[in-house]
Amino acid sequence: MKQSLIYLCLFIGLLATAAAPAADIKVKDGDSIQAAVNKARPGDTILIYPGTYKESVYIDKDSITVRGVIDEGEWPTMDGEKKLNDAILYSGNNITIEQLKITNYKGNAIMGQAGNNYVIRHNWVIDTGVYGIFPQFGKNGLIEYNVLSGIEDAAIYVGMCDNVDVRHNEVFNNVAGIEIENTRHAIVENNYVHNNTGGILAFITPGLPIKTTYDVIIRNNFVVNNNTPNFGAEGSIVANVPVGTGIIVMAGDDVVVEGNIISGNNTAGIVVTDLSFITDIASDPDSEPNPDRMRILRNFMINNGAKPVAAVRALALANFTTKGPDILADGTAKDKARGSCINDKDSYRTFGLRHWGECDMTTTAAIRSHRLDEPVPPRPIANDIERAKKVYSGICAGCHAYNVRMVGPATQVIQAIHRNNPQAIADYIAAPVRKRPDYPEMPPQNHLSADLRLMVAEYMLSLDK
Repeated sequence: MKQSLIYLCLFIGLLATAAAPAADIKVKDGDSIQAAVNKARPGDTILIYPGTYKESVYIDKDSITVRGVIDEGEWPTMDGEKKLNDAILYSGNNITIEQLKITNYKGNAIMGQAGNNYVIRHNWVIDTGVYGIFPQFGKNGLIEYNVLSGIEDAAIYVGMCDNVDVRHNEVFNNVAGIEIENTRHAIVENNYVHNNTGGILAFITPGLPIKTTYDVIIRNNFVVNNNTPNFGAEGSIVANVPVGTGIIVMAGDDVVVEGNIISGNNTAGIVVTDLSFITDIASDPDSEPNPDRMRILRNFMINNGAKPVAAVRALALANFTTKGPDILADGTAKDKARGSCINDKDSYRTFGLRHWGECDMTTTAAIRSHRLDEPVPPRPIANDIERAKKVYSGICAGCHAYNVRMVGPATQVIQAIHRNNPQAIADYIAAPVRKRPDYPEMPPQNHLSADLRLMVAEYMLSLDK
């Protein structure tokens, strides 16, 4: 009888646990955000009250909301003190991060590592190193109403994602304002993009696991005065972005540029080009290098091209002017980009669009969003190889393309250094040190287990393209 009562109590306890409602977990100044994450269950909301929090936070659970509480204008502030690399890393699905001030980190403010169904909104990001908001290898995302400045690569960097809306953000004083890289089905709209080196970029980086960028709509944005000198890491791809460019489409397909106000960009308002623009076409034969089916619909463009970079100034002189263009088609996009078109071409100062035809569409207004109607499930993982591939694509590939320098050395370089020593890579992943002055310090990924780090290292060494 006594034993039966014990089993009954245990059963009732399990039922109570299973039925436990979502909880609010409060974090006050002096508390640890990570401790709250460790305590949280799926469905919980972590409320962070005004104060200063000097930590890095990793979220490896699903359905967690992290929400700052703003009280009489006082924000909860995550401060990396220029010592910590990342503010928030998440690999869980159905993650929401909102209403935080994040500053003085060396790597990233908010980085997604293969998490699906993410919402990142109403955050204030200042000087967080390489990237501000950086979802990587995730599906079904929303990035809205954030303000970001002082980022040495991209303020908002959507990498290898699908079905993402980027809306109502302000990005300024960064090298790149908003980047859509190796990403499909994205809308970038109603953003204020000003005083960066380059405003909005949709492009392909060779050497990444996902090889395409397509079905991107860039509409109704203010893209003005993007003339900040390029302060990207020397040798990186973003360091080659020309100062004074409003919108760049490099090798992306089925990209629509519509209804934007593009003004005061000293080199050009819109640049359409192939991979030769800032990288090496031959470096990845699986990445198709040409921009196809580009559509430039009606945009308001004024005062662009006042002080173009040398290469564009030479084109201007060949066109009997000293001003850069509103719209420049370069490389294989010049005159014969396959299936590309522009409406009201004579309303703009253009170089290289002589044979572009009139578009058979005038608006994308019927497309309200590229997000999916229902949340997508987590990526399936059938075995250790797929697990290692997910981690590589969701974390490593954001900085290490196969044979192209990005933020970190190419994977080929890492293979040459550690060809027969995956354990050395695994150890470095957990506790990296800066070895080269021309590369930023790698953020530690010590939240990954030792076994998983070794699997990822072995996977890196096995890659051949």
